[in-house]
Amino acid sequence: MAELVGNLLVAQSGGPTAVINASVAGVIQEAGRHECIEEIYGGRNGIWGILREDLIDLNDEKAKTIEGLKYTPAAALGTCRYKLDFKKKPEQAAQDLERLFAVFQAHSIRYFFYCGGNDSQDTANKVHHEAVRRAYDLRVIGVPKTIDNDLPHTDHSPGYGSAIKYASATIMEIAADVTSMATESGSCIIIEVMGRQAGWIAAGTVLAKRAAHEAPHLILTPEVPFVESAFLARVREVIDAHRCCVVVVGEGLKNQDGQEVSVDKSKVDAFGHPVLAGVAEKLEELVNQHLKVKTGTVKLGHAQRAAAHFGSAVDAMEAAACGEAAVRAAIDEKSGFMVKLVRMQSEPYKWTTDLQPLDDIANAEHLVPRDWISDDGFLPNEKFIAYARPLIQGEVKVPFEGGLPKYVALERSPVEKKLPPLG
Repeated sequence: MAELVGNLLVAQSGGPTAVINASVAGVIQEAGRHECIEEIYGGRNGIWGILREDLIDLNDEKAKTIEGLKYTPAAALGTCRYKLDFKKKPEQAAQDLERLFAVFQAHSIRYFFYCGGNDSQDTANKVHHEAVRRAYDLRVIGVPKTIDNDLPHTDHSPGYGSAIKYASATIMEIAADVTSMATESGSCIIIEVMGRQAGWIAAGTVLAKRAAHEAPHLILTPEVPFVESAFLARVREVIDAHRCCVVVVGEGLKNQDGQEVSVDKSKVDAFGHPVLAGVAEKLEELVNQHLKVKTGTVKLGHAQRAAAHFGSAVDAMEAAACGEAAVRAAIDEKSGFMVKLVRMQSEPYKWTTDLQPLDDIANAEHLVPRDWISDDGFLPNEKFIAYARPLIQGEVKVPFEGGLPKYVALERSPVEKKLPPLG
């Protein structure tokens, strides 16, 4: 085995999760076990910050702080939504790669790990192929992350288990509240969760449903075309039976023409995706107009990905393991791969890690299988429950101070810059 001596750079990208920092902790702790890795750097705010040579020295951090990342939410290194977009901005993307490798060379970066979802893995893939083209000895490994759970070739993504654990518990609490309030005409509460193309988070809230009469009564996902008449009929049926109907809906719900129900095409996000304008409010209008019942909405929003105080212990353990596996793969001369989680069995739950070529990952999406959802499309079935239940097991042990979680923060000692400022 050829030993590659040099420095390591780890960065985070895209929306954070409750366990994305656990992956970074895994990278740092495993890197410390290998003498060929001399310095361990973090890129502030992902590729965006690396382009500006905004690096921090992770060797300066206390071991206790690095361990504390395993229960600390958000992106400790800072994140971004910046893409090397050769389709829309080829000249800018080419300039970015040139600058990126100038930073790598200036700081003797030989190991690069990028923690993120679909677009982030695409970025890692581009960096890997550019290193090969330049004959620059760099080992690039993607570390999976997304609460959306839509990365292909991995059984699931770190961050997903904690997201559905929190969402399911929150829906149990909301349902207990609203079902205790009797109204003459009945009521409907519509809870919107994240998930643009894939309905994994919405589907995961089925774990809150411990009996047939309990919430959520309907779960709407982007994988099943929304039919207005069928939806209204089922809401009416549930209200007649239970006086209250609790609906969970994924933000990317689509109609029978494949169009997002709540899309605002006049606005786009940083990746060029049309902005979603609020599907819960759209459904609220329908219910109010046609059923004349008291209706309210709840949007779980950023809490889905930030609620580390109620994180899944399995999720945090797997996230750290993915970071560790990434370093071991790079030391073993691998590059151009993403770490993936492999399920060995569900009961009792056993798993391991493996590698998948980034060429297979970049810009691909994994959707909820249709046969994991009931024939009428309104609830995930036992196949889905068997898949999801192991992922929420155990509680992350978060220290408390003054009655509130005591999260850690990195010192973020800056690495001296060696290049002219980015123009």
